[in-house]
Amino acid sequence: MTAPRRVVPRIGVTALFLALLATPLLLGRRSDTAGTVDRAEALERFGFHLEEVSGEIGIRFLHRAPRLDPRLDHILPEIASAGAAVSVVDFDRDGWADLYVTNSAVGSHNALYRNLGDGTFEDVAPALGVADANRAGTGVSMGAVWGDWDNDGWEDLFLYKWGRPELFHNDEGRGFTRVSEAAGLPAWINAGTAVWLDFDRDGFLDLFVGGYFPETLDLWRLPHTRILPESYEYAANGGRDWLLRNLGDGRFEDVAERVGLGSNRWTLAAVAADLRGTGWPDLVVANDYGVDEVWWNEEGRRFVAAGETSGIGFRPESGMSASAGDVLNRGEVVIHVSNITEEGILLQGNGLWVPAGVGPGGAPRYEDLAAAMGVEAAGWSYGAQFGDLDNDGDLDLVVVNGFVSGDRGTSYWYDFSSVALGHRRIIEDARNWPPIGNRSHAGHQRSRVWLSDGAGSFVDVAQGVGVTDRYDGRAVALVDLWNRGVLDLVVANQRGPLLVYRTTAARGRDWIAFELEGSDSNRSAIGARVTLRWNGTVQVQEVSGGSGFSAQNQRRLHFGLGPGARVEKAEIRWPSGGVQVLASPEVGRVHRIREPSP
Repeated sequence: MTAPRRVVPRIGVTALFLALLATPLLLGRRSDTAGTVDRAEALERFGFHLEEVSGEIGIRFLHRAPRLDPRLDHILPEIASAGAAVSVVDFDRDGWADLYVTNSAVGSHNALYRNLGDGTFEDVAPALGVADANRAGTGVSMGAVWGDWDNDGWEDLFLYKWGRPELFHNDEGRGFTRVSEAAGLPAWINAGTAVWLDFDRDGFLDLFVGGYFPETLDLWRLPHTRILPESYEYAANGGRDWLLRNLGDGRFEDVAERVGLGSNRWTLAAVAADLRGTGWPDLVVANDYGVDEVWWNEEGRRFVAAGETSGIGFRPESGMSASAGDVLNRGEVVIHVSNITEEGILLQGNGLWVPAGVGPGGAPRYEDLAAAMGVEAAGWSYGAQFGDLDNDGDLDLVVVNGFVSGDRGTSYWYDFSSVALGHRRIIEDARNWPPIGNRSHAGHQRSRVWLSDGAGSFVDVAQGVGVTDRYDGRAVALVDLWNRGVLDLVVANQRGPLLVYRTTAARGRDWIAFELEGSDSNRSAIGARVTLRWNGTVQVQEVSGGSGFSAQNQRRLHFGLGPGARVEKAEIRWPSGGVQVLASPEVGRVHRIREPSP
């Protein structure tokens, strides 16, 4: 990447608080440069348009946040600020993508929106047994990921919670059977994230689960109020990480300590991808209140911490999302990590980590080019995903923002800083925090839809293409909901509605997609990599078991190609290690490929 780097100062949390105490708050917002335009103008200017259609298609879902121990009520919006999640699955194998959405209040119901194939959806979660997952005494939902853990051809549901994690076996699309205890899951994890991966490439999907609060805490019946991070830069009193290895006989065992995954960070997101071209899935873990972590997978035997040597995990920030994509069309994966930016207050900036040379042992060394590429300042950022929204052949980036939206014109920043400067014993005790009341804390923010220009720069077109809401965004997932060859957006909002943005792309732009099924590899083909070559361009994509924040995109890999595309070949590298080459696959269709028998 040769573009000059625009230097934007990274402000540490301690420096932030000193600045806040010394100066008045600056709450101005940058104006939207794109402006709001109609669909025809959006198609002409940007190549696509997004229309919010949730009500029209039968989706009416409002997320409810949890109530916790009453001693936390005075700062509850700050603590109970997660749980709105969305994951994509074709649970009944009818060829249409369905949506699973989590709720987070005790007694509230999750939803499984079945795609009826006629443009509408119906909630079948109660009938199929995956709605009532937030019962008193069991915790509440934080997110869900789908994977065929027993290789029977049907996608199963792992639900991670502040509380008892759940595994639901998919009974051939007719219903779900809870198998949590029989599978040997931990009794309680206050989880922030989970992703499916086959870390040892034995053909069975494993689970990485990142803890947020320590697993020893029942947040509804606390032994004390010293439950918050001890530092806003180097906190190590959070939940532990779990690596649940699939034994292949219906059970899991935790091998995190055995393979070297030892951490008590406040984990909010993770993504698994082959970052070194070894064929083994590595891990990038985004941690709140500290440094992010990179773990090199040494052939399934152990994980080696590589945060500082990789360049990614040396700076303490507020990692809240992790996603991967080949944004430069160089056949290599770039990592995006969401952080916090509040104009006039805090400039952590989101990270866009691009391979830029070789570090120790021949592993890639990364450079943060978020500022140079124009995607650094988004807001209080949560979910982020890469996808080609306009089918021009370059991956775009969607980021949702907003922490706590209270009364407009109010702010909790000053009170927040008055405690966060203190000794760790002050910071970690919820009793010391001033009540937030109805005040905002980085609220009423808008999403970013960053459109790639194909030359290493992005421009925010959210307002211009129709994304104008200011809910507190958490999860975003990309999926072709209507099998039209375009990626639609689904956004889960904390204490807000589930939004579905239907995409209209400009005519004359080609696309191709791949739905992969493993045989020697795990049946979901998670970890499979497709390298596509067309018109002198190369792009890689991997089947993911979860990415972003509390989200999972469609399993199908979608490639935009631009106009007049001629695909030379698609090379599929299966998790088993086998390689399959498709010569000149037809554009404008979904290719359903089953891994050849070894």
